[in-house]
Amino acid sequence: MWRPVLAGLILSTGVALVHAETPNPVATPDAYQQSIEQWRSQRVARLTAPDGWLSLIGLEWLQDGINKVGSAPDNDIVLQAGPAHLGVVTLDKAGQVHIALADGSGATVDGKPVHEATLIDDMHVSGSASPTTVAFGTASFYVIDREGRRALRVKDSTATTRQHFLGIDYFPIDPSWRIVADWVPFNPPHDLQMGSVIGTIDTVKVPGKAVFTRDGHTYELLPYQEEPGGELFFVLADRTSGHETYGASRFLYAALPVNGKVVLDFNQAYNPPCAFTSFATCPLAPPENRLDLRITAGEKKYRGGH
Repeated sequence: MWRPVLAGLILSTGVALVHAETPNPVATPDAYQQSIEQWRSQRVARLTAPDGWLSLIGLEWLQDGINKVGSAPDNDIVLQAGPAHLGVVTLDKAGQVHIALADGSGATVDGKPVHEATLIDDMHVSGSASPTTVAFGTASFYVIDREGRRALRVKDSTATTRQHFLGIDYFPIDPSWRIVADWVPFNPPHDLQMGSVIGTIDTVKVPGKAVFTRDGHTYELLPYQEEPGGELFFVLADRTSGHETYGASRFLYAALPVNGKVVLDFNQAYNPPCAFTSFATCPLAPPENRLDLRITAGEKKYRGGH
């Protein structure tokens, strides 16, 4: 994810913030403009990286038992790249995933030329470790776990979506959309139901809510934290969704609250991976975060979207 924390906005821009005090240091208007442009550049660099979201070429759900994998049509899972017969992936009753590579496949597991290995999925890695990666040529895959269902997330650095990326369109940078909201903590945290584009529903813990005023109206947004003590993550939609912006949601990260305030910089609102590829498993904006407000800041709908 792309989640740099930007410096604050000086009031001499002539734009009134929601609150006069800010938890971030102030910056000149030019510095603020440059910080957003730098954030955009870093965002695009990550998106277009050889293993970024644009490299996805498959989301292949595993069946219980044996799954023959390769690019030939006689496989149970037919890949868009790689050898005709890569090997066999077995999902056992305990949810463990094991791979046996075919002779001559040329594939590696975490960079090693082994014949067999257990594949650790993205939800069961330790700390900052990555899931086990099976690589073959310019392509690779690893296992993801979505509410007990396992799938192969397949990437290829030569994917058409990456080679023919059309760039990102934005609303103009508008400092008035850098809003210092009130933070209302929840003790204990509230539960929030989060749906996804693949039909799963996850329950996340919401540590509080951000409350802000725009054009005389008050709005609330509920975040969760992907990691304990991590930044606040908002999945939101607004009246531009499905028209000027991606319909399912946009994402926004915010630094942890300071002195009861949290900065919501909607100039950093960005499209989820699903705006660029059909092989991602993005969350949908919950009803609580669908605002009756046009947020004319951040990323617009992707021109090359599916």
